[in-house]
Amino acid sequence: MCGIAGILNVSTDEPVSEGSLRQMLALIRHRGPDQFGIFLDDGIGLGSARLSILDIGHGQQPISNEDGTLWIVFNGEIFNYLELRPDLEARGHRFTTNNRHGSSAASI
Repeated sequence: MCGIAGILNVSTDEPVSEGSLRQMLALIRHRGPDQFGIFLDDGIGLGSARLSILDIGHGQQPISNEDGTLWIVFNGEIFNYLELRPDLEARGHRFTTNNRHGSSAASI
């Protein structure tokens, strides 16, 4: 069980407060006490509270695509990730995890 949090500033040009995002993650610490991750960029902040079960060393979130232009936090499971992966790799995508929970298709 993991937890995700996010802030989007649409009515102001102020950057997202990292402190506010950390407070949100503290409230869901029970959902994922093993690792906390934060991504901040302009008016958006993404956070993840991770419970490490699979791919313990490489499943941290938020996670990006190959060139860092897309970021995601994800709480779920992609059941057919083993079937999807070869096709995505053939299209040039690089994976940084072997995790089907949360960041299963890490760099797509």
